[in-house]
Amino acid sequence: MEYVNFGTAGIQVSRLAFGLGFRGQPDEVQAQRVIEHAFELGINLIDCANWYGPMDDRANQGRSEVILGKALKGKRDNVVITTKVAAPTGVGPNDEGLSRYHIMREVERSLKRLDTDHLDVYLVHRFDELTPLEETIRTLDDIVCAGKALYVGCCNYAVWQVCKSLWIADKHNVTPYMCVQNLYNLLNRRMESEMFDLIKDMSLGAMAFSPLAVGLFSGIYSPDRPPPSGTLFAGREDDFARMMEERSARVMTTVKQLADELGKTPAQLAIAWVLSHPEITVAISGADTIEHLNDNIGAVGWTLDDSVRRKLDAVSESFVARPQGSF
Repeated sequence: MEYVNFGTAGIQVSRLAFGLGFRGQPDEVQAQRVIEHAFELGINLIDCANWYGPMDDRANQGRSEVILGKALKGKRDNVVITTKVAAPTGVGPNDEGLSRYHIMREVERSLKRLDTDHLDVYLVHRFDELTPLEETIRTLDDIVCAGKALYVGCCNYAVWQVCKSLWIADKHNVTPYMCVQNLYNLLNRRMESEMFDLIKDMSLGAMAFSPLAVGLFSGIYSPDRPPPSGTLFAGREDDFARMMEERSARVMTTVKQLADELGKTPAQLAIAWVLSHPEITVAISGADTIEHLNDNIGAVGWTLDDSVRRKLDAVSESFVARPQGSF
């Protein structure tokens, strides 16, 4: 495993992080075993959220934190964990967002589910247009000062939102965002035109989620065949067909061909391409099984050839300005 500094922080994190969305893993015992296997592989950065749970079921909201808490027993001091706040956690008027009320309540709930006394990185899951940004930034600083989180960061922010957040933190001399977490893969390269320059200028850490475009680069799917039974897109053939527009199909075909030539899997090549960008600190694997995770880990430990990188850049160039969906 390769380890790098996480943005402006002094901590070292694995280049492959493990995300606990568990969209296709309904068994909590198996989910815990996959997390433990990630530790065995040398992955020390685990990405969670206060609404994640097996199968994206509302009834299972927060269960991923509980599962992670169990997996952390005896290993807490060797693992960097994130969790998030902002997503709906109930039906009440204050059950979502980034108000001081909601954040202070949810951080306590997350700590309890995780069975830990602190978070390593507390991430806001989205921008909240209804709450003054100063309120959010000051609340996060209070959480850091209280020792309940070591660092803070943001997810799914536009560049201007990150800039304004950093400016407010600097103005009030409070804890700034240390990292950003955004969607980035061969079918959605918007970060290159909107975020990369800021990341470099401010030395921010960058976590790329969905590097396999919701599994489209997992090697399971083919543009010319229906999605296999038991997969995420099984039973959603119309959605899959819309995703397989000409541009997407061309990228998927190219990834498969190049991966075969390199003796790699499509997943390994797609993640390696994401990690080949110096602006990206880590890519987040959303594997549901040990087999998937073993495949994904093959994306690190080798260098993507410049000629292969150029071919992938060229075939996916149109996705810099015009991404395909939310992959």
